[in-house]
Amino acid sequence: MQPTFPLNAWYAAAWDAELKRALLPRTIAGQKIVLFRKVDGTAVALEDACWHRLLPLSKGRLEGDELVCGYHGLVYNTHGRCTYMPSQETINPAACVRTYPVAERHRYVWMWPGDPALADPALIPDLHWNDDPAWTGDGKTIHVKCDYRLVVDNLMDLTHEAFVHGSSIGNRAVAEAPFEVTHGNRTATITRWMRNIDAPPFWAGQLQHARGYVGKVDRWQIIRFEGPCTIAIDVGVAPTGTGAPEGDRSQGVNGYVLNTITPESGRTCHYFWAFARNYCLNEQRVTTELRDGVARIFGEDEIILEAQQVAIEEHPDHTFYNLNIDAGSMWARRLIDKMIGGEQRTVPIRVAA
Repeated sequence: MQPTFPLNAWYAAAWDAELKRALLPRTIAGQKIVLFRKVDGTAVALEDACWHRLLPLSKGRLEGDELVCGYHGLVYNTHGRCTYMPSQETINPAACVRTYPVAERHRYVWMWPGDPALADPALIPDLHWNDDPAWTGDGKTIHVKCDYRLVVDNLMDLTHEAFVHGSSIGNRAVAEAPFEVTHGNRTATITRWMRNIDAPPFWAGQLQHARGYVGKVDRWQIIRFEGPCTIAIDVGVAPTGTGAPEGDRSQGVNGYVLNTITPESGRTCHYFWAFARNYCLNEQRVTTELRDGVARIFGEDEIILEAQQVAIEEHPDHTFYNLNIDAGSMWARRLIDKMIGGEQRTVPIRVAA
């Protein structure tokens, strides 16, 4: 079977606040790992299978910076090397588990499941709005029972807002507005402007609260995909005629929908998302309401995506036909396929069922 995700990439494994002095099991790109923090707070990721009898190490416990297997008590250091075996002084030199490159950036703990020699931190996707002092916001994680690429497709074509999210962020203007597609070696961008329209309920409420304005707006959606699975969406509205399309957004409200989707298996994924804004920065109530409101919106997406996954499995020979609106997702798929095709799979993995 052809692989559906590259291994030589940084994937979000957890929120920074999610990772503590405790064992956190997670499956990333088909590989079972266990994450934890050392005494000094440094993040660690090890293969979640004891060398001895393959019991998940996440069933064990931490002692200082070492992990003790919960079956026979073998002890592993943060480099994956066994440092203790019961009832013997000599430790088998082969007794080790794989360790993974880990980095923390933009409120996420990132893990590299491929060749560790290629794990360049400069390749971590840019989601700086998550911790930029000029922005504020929050997010959550959704475990979605679908191929991660379906989530990418969904985010690259926002015309579905008019039909899936009509009571909140969607209106017909999204489905009818023209858009522009550009792409690079690892990125694809969809730019859509909707001028002199009625704001959907979500944005009308934000603009009235932050600026006291009620009326026609200019709305924008600028979707930037970065391979293999990170999408930052520049969104907002401004009073019509105040210069937003020309670059002056000062009269409006601006947000970023930050998304990075981590494949778990070929049909499940971890969907990390956040909504960041640059207005009403000190209003925690707004942050909480926005997080919970966006969670409800993404819950609507989850229903669609999981139903789509079931239908795809029921019709394995079906050929999909692309419309003009699929241009962004088509480019994203090409870039993902390019990353997969360029890999030399030299690192053995245990693939989750």
